[in-house]
Amino acid sequence: MNWIRFIFSYSLFIAVCALSLAFQAAILLDKPVDHYSYLLVFSATLCSYNFYWAIARWHNAKQLNLRSFIDKSLPNLLICFASSIIVIICVYYLPGVIPYLIPAGILTLAYSVPLWPVKLPSWIQRAGFLKTLLLAFTWTYVTIFIPLFEQVQLGNKNLLLLFCTRFFFMLMLCIIFDSRDARADKIKALHSLATDVSRRSLGIIMAVVFTGFLVSGILLRYFYSTDRQMIAFIVSGISMLIVYRLSLRDRGYYFYYFLVDGMMLFTALGTFLASI
Repeated sequence: MNWIRFIFSYSLFIAVCALSLAFQAAILLDKPVDHYSYLLVFSATLCSYNFYWAIARWHNAKQLNLRSFIDKSLPNLLICFASSIIVIICVYYLPGVIPYLIPAGILTLAYSVPLWPVKLPSWIQRAGFLKTLLLAFTWTYVTIFIPLFEQVQLGNKNLLLLFCTRFFFMLMLCIIFDSRDARADKIKALHSLATDVSRRSLGIIMAVVFTGFLVSGILLRYFYSTDRQMIAFIVSGISMLIVYRLSLRDRGYYFYYFLVDGMMLFTALGTFLASI
């Protein structure tokens, strides 16, 4: 269906997933979050992803002129512009978030640097793991520091465990996507963790990351949550492992953009149901 393809192709679904992670963070720390913070996470994600896809289209089409680029990228550019307006409105109502929003913008731009028509130092080009770590860190930062920026200002120590759990979780998702894109990235001379290490080494890294996810997640819920939250987390962990195992074989478009990305929505939904 065209409308389903539109939702995935223009990052509406991924923006909903980011919103759900922000909501999950607020539930786990049992802290109120302003509605504008949620809207900010959603619109900023929508803006950054459509900006990235537009830049990627320019990078991949070596002989694309400006007019053709605008024609092909018009939906991305319009969504990027509209969502950036919403970001500005949210910031107007949440001026205290500005010191935390600026690093998020820098992180987003840094991730797209390999697509820019600039020559990068060779050590940066070869360090593919930086791209994977950067994306996981950016997602973690945006979905925790933006909605909970007031708790960051107060020095809430519970944020550390939440940050670790979220980072390991997002790193697993990034590794799954890197594995899918490894062949194409090598052709385009783009580096990621999956292009720079062997399949066996990547499996070992995934096992270490999954262990970190379980340990930090269990500690977070043991000290600061309920038994129901612990059960919801274990179910999410098992589901994540199943999705990873399924990803070891060739899968299609909807497997990655609905099932893999949907793990963010799934784990947030489990947290919400456990909080009722």
